[in-house]
Amino acid sequence: METAPILLFVYNRPAHTCRTLKALLHNDLSAQSDLFVYSDAARNETDRSAVEEVRHIIHGITGFRTIHITEREENQGLARNIIDGVTSVVNRYGKVIVLEDDLVVAPHFLQFMNDALYTYRDTPQVGHIQACDFTNDTSLPDTFLIKWTGSWGWGTWKRAWQLFNPDGKALLAEIQRRNLTYTFDFDGKYGYTRMLRRQTEGKNNSWAIRWNASLFLNNVLSLNVGRSLVQNIGFDGSGTHCGSGNLYHSGLCMERIHVEKISPVEENMKARAAYVRYYARTNSFMAKAVRRLKRTLKGDFGA
Repeated sequence: METAPILLFVYNRPAHTCRTLKALLHNDLSAQSDLFVYSDAARNETDRSAVEEVRHIIHGITGFRTIHITEREENQGLARNIIDGVTSVVNRYGKVIVLEDDLVVAPHFLQFMNDALYTYRDTPQVGHIQACDFTNDTSLPDTFLIKWTGSWGWGTWKRAWQLFNPDGKALLAEIQRRNLTYTFDFDGKYGYTRMLRRQTEGKNNSWAIRWNASLFLNNVLSLNVGRSLVQNIGFDGSGTHCGSGNLYHSGLCMERIHVEKISPVEENMKARAAYVRYYARTNSFMAKAVRRLKRTLKGDFGA
C-alpha cells in the first residue's frame, strides 16, 4: 500500500500550524508520507507579518519523506487554495489526505486514512473519508457510511473528486428540483441548504458545502468514524469560517481504528439518525440562544 500524499493548507496562524505539524509527526506513517504545504498570501498588511512567520515555520519542516511547499503570490482565499491544491495533487497521485492549519490529529490518523483509502479504492459508491466526529454519540460504530461529508481531516480519490461541481447555483437548483432539501438538511435540523444558498450569494466562499452537495447529488457516500481522530482547535475566532465556542469539540481517540469493508455499501440510517439528534439538540433556537447568552456573560462577542 503506497501512502497517500498529505496536503496541509496554512495561512496566518503560526501557533496553530505548529500544533498541527507536531501532532502529524507523532504518526508513524509521517516519515513514509509526502507532504504538500500550500501557504496563501496575505490578504492585507495586517496579516502579512503572521503569514511570513508561518512561512518561516513551514520551511523548517522535517520528518516526512518529501516536502513540497507552494507559496501563493496573491491571496486566493481558502476555497480557491484548497480546490486548486487538491485538484493538482489528486490528479497526479490518485488520492489525497487533506488537513488545514487548525487540526490536531491522533497518532493513528494517517494509518486510518491510508487503510480506508486503500480498502475503498475500487468502491465508487464511497467517495470521501472523514476522520473527525463531533457528535460524541456513543451509539455510533467505529466506522460507518453516511451521505454527508465533513471537512476536518478528510481524504478522497481522483475518481470521486471528478464529481466536484464548483457551481453552487447549479447544485442548489438541482437539490431544490429533486425536492431533497429536507434530506440534505438532516431532516431540516441543520441549514446546509441555506449555507449553499449563501455561497451562491457571495456571503460565504465555502468549498466544503459544494463538495458535500456534489457527492450528495451523486448518491456517493462517506466513510466516517464514530471515535474522532481529529480535533479542531480553530474555534477561537482565528479561522475563516470558525466562530468561537465549544460546539464542535471532540476528544481524540488514541487507539487504532481498524478498517473493514462494510457490506452492503449503503448509508447507515442509525448513524444518520444520530446526526439528526445532534443537530436537533445543538441547532434549535433555544440552544443557540443559550450559547449566545453564555458567551456574552463571558465577554465573548464572537460569532
